[in-house]
Amino acid sequence: MERTAYVRPYRPTDREALAEICVRTADNGGDSTHLYPDPGLMPALFAEPYAHLAPELTFVLDDGSGRAVGYVLGTADTKRFVDDFRAIWLPRVTDRFPEPEGEPETPTEAMTALLHRPERMILAELEGHPAHLHIDLLPPWQRKGHGRRLMGAFLDALHRQGVQAVHLSMLTANTPARAFYDRLGFHVIDVSDPGPLTFLGRSTRGVEPVGWAGSGRRAGESAQAAGSEG
Repeated sequence: MERTAYVRPYRPTDREALAEICVRTADNGGDSTHLYPDPGLMPALFAEPYAHLAPELTFVLDDGSGRAVGYVLGTADTKRFVDDFRAIWLPRVTDRFPEPEGEPETPTEAMTALLHRPERMILAELEGHPAHLHIDLLPPWQRKGHGRRLMGAFLDALHRQGVQAVHLSMLTANTPARAFYDRLGFHVIDVSDPGPLTFLGRSTRGVEPVGWAGSGRRAGESAQAAGSEG
């Protein structure tokens, strides 16, 4: 029987898959393996802390066999997340990724410096969009509607928590990603000195959370077709 990909909540057994997805999409949407000798660095920044601190807002695209091939994750409250990142997450990874001394000279040092500055996520211009997110899909699963399904699940979960708006940051040079966000109704949020980034935001309303394991009868059908839990 042909397996059907579907969106479901994150499980602890997905951790390695999340890390792989992050690494393979962290270089402006492409594979970052050649940039960072330690494959744990980018996941420690952009994936694992969210799954650890906010698992209820972490969703994966299951390829139908139980393997995660994409994810969306984030936080409902960026300020609280920053506090938890420093108090809870950083102590877990500091031994592996100690804070560099002086000005960063390599991509690894630059990203490690970011790891130790979670307060960079707090910008006054983003206060009206307190939640934020990251979304990534392995290349074979892109441009097939799965990103919209992941985003729908995430925005629905935020809306159910009473969160009204969300933001994200992306490399301005990543034009395919920008086209995707434009189609989903994201708009530019002007911030002072954004550097190489563009900040986008939108309401948590308006993207239907269809096809994910949590959306009623359709979810049950998807799980059954995938041979997963019913």
